Amino acid sequence: MRKDRQNWSPGVLPVLVPPGLSGAPEAADTVVGMNLRAAAVRRKPVADLIAESEHGTLKRSLTLGQLTTLSIGATLGSGIFVVLGEAVPVAGPAVVLSFVLAGVTALFSALSYAELAGMIPLSGSSYSYTYATLGELVAWVCGWCLVLEYGVSVASVAVGWGQYVNELLRLTLGVAIPDALSQPPGSGGIVNVPAIVVVLLAMVLLLSGAKESARVNTIMVVIKIGTLVLFCAIAFTAVRAANFTPFLPLGLAGLSAGGAKLFFSYIGFDAASTAGEEAKNPQRDLPRAILLSLAIVTVLYCLVAVAAVGALPWQQFDGKEAALSHVLGAVSGNPLWAALLAVGAIVAISSVVLTVLYGQTRILFSMSRDGLVPASLSKVDPKTGSPRINTLVVSGFVATLAAFIPLGKLADATSIGTLFAFGLVNVAVLLLRRRQPEAPRSFRVPFSPVTPILGVLCCGYMMLSLDGATWVVFGGWMALGLLIYFAYGMRRSRLART
Repeated sequence: MRKDRQNWSPGVLPVLVPPGLSGAPEAADTVVGMNLRAAAVRRKPVADLIAESEHGTLKRSLTLGQLTTLSIGATLGSGIFVVLGEAVPVAGPAVVLSFVLAGVTALFSALSYAELAGMIPLSGSSYSYTYATLGELVAWVCGWCLVLEYGVSVASVAVGWGQYVNELLRLTLGVAIPDALSQPPGSGGIVNVPAIVVVLLAMVLLLSGAKESARVNTIMVVIKIGTLVLFCAIAFTAVRAANFTPFLPLGLAGLSAGGAKLFFSYIGFDAASTAGEEAKNPQRDLPRAILLSLAIVTVLYCLVAVAAVGALPWQQFDGKEAALSHVLGAVSGNPLWAALLAVGAIVAISSVVLTVLYGQTRILFSMSRDGLVPASLSKVDPKTGSPRINTLVVSGFVATLAAFIPLGKLADATSIGTLFAFGLVNVAVLLLRRRQPEAPRSFRVPFSPVTPILGVLCCGYMMLSLDGATWVVFGGWMALGLLIYFAYGMRRSRLART
């Protein structure tokens, strides 16, 4: 070992300080600067990432069908059942095109996810892809955005779950959970108890193992697709052409704002990529699951949006009601249909909570294995094959957010973090195509580099469409993440100790 490395402590780069400068502030600044630069450029070779996936501690048990329903489960429901009611007042009838705009943005990134998931089948998803291309510091930022994407989106969807529970209670029993116990502070309540309940139920299921959770999720996905088909069948009987005029009452700005808000409804298609170490045939199945799930979800979203705004004038969406149940109640006059839809929505949102919570635990599992967060988060229960401590911590964090933070703020903050992470995935494809053009890829993004570049531009455009308050929240979240990294992760990183 070289002399200048003999006393190298974890996370601290050896710096030879010239004589006479030892102990000087300038020398300390040099050391800090060198450490930061080293953290920025530390990268994990793709070969090492693949080796980790082949010798991981998680159990490989998920098939193509289960991976596809995992992504559908994480996506379908979060927007169409919850956020649609908030997007219609912003975009008007053009909310249909807002879904298309958000879907096209998601498609560019989905193609990049498909290529990288087949190439690097790890549980870390875009965090791991970024680690291999842009370095540890950017990977941490991406992982921190994924904490925002997965963890906070689960919380916001759980808030929507309570809305539909109340809708079902009103339609069937004529009662409702008091606002004090079903709304967070700022929305007329004290604590959102239903949101806590659904998170804890998902936690119990996840602790039983990935295979068992996937089976239950598949059943829930079938139920919620059937529910949306039922909604379309009834709502289309009441569609009126006049409800689409004027189509752009709030202009292109409203269309863009609606798309940015509805991008939240596409969060989750990448959930299959977080199951890279639990898929039976990841190189073949992960790209297929990602693209297939996105296609199914986009078709359903557009059909439901057309049916909803065609059946009910857009001015009657107030952003607070359980939107689809409200539409059915208004156009059918039969509370039974609205009650059935509320049941479907409860199942659908439960599926989203389950699958996105799963994705969050797997992201932290990978970050823990790399030393950037505590090692306890990557310990796997030998009996169930699930990261038990990780699941308990994440569930507690999500339940707290869901109990005390209003839905709208959560959804917007989630969208900006997701768009940032998706942009990094597109950049990762471009870099790996240049650095390792001959590396095996089970799927290749068509028309590269044009497609990934369009993905980056679309993500940037959608981010700029979000309001200033969302950017302030995002900036604060990033500042907190960097503080944690410099105080903990940079020194404890596994790469810093090798």
